Amino acid sequence: MRVKRGLTKHRRHKKVLKSAKGYRLSYSKLYKRAHEAQMHAGQYSFNDRKKRAGQFREVWITRINAALSKFNLKYNTFIHLMSAKKIELNRKMLAYMALNEEKAFEELVKFLTK
Repeated sequence: MRVKRGLTKHRRHKKVLKSAKGYRLSYSKLYKRAHEAQMHAGQYSFNDRKKRAGQFREVWITRINAALSKFNLKYNTFIHLMSAKKIELNRKMLAYMALNEEKAFEELVKFLTK
């Protein structure tokens, strides 16, 4: 039996072209190009979701290091002192303290450098 899939095919193409809206040149106009672009975009977004965690870690370390410059202390020394005193605060919390809770961060640094 012969299958006529004009409607199904048209709907699928419309869906792909709609999701490729805003892409440059023929990537938003032609189905084949749009489909390729959409596949690549999905792969890039998957990969970059994994990289985001590392990027946040970089930001947190930079913020902590900037806050420590007031106390003439380096980041690596600070982390070493924290592990020596068995204080387990993650970098996200330390960065938040350095940015928003300056007094608490200062107390922590004083406690570590005693």
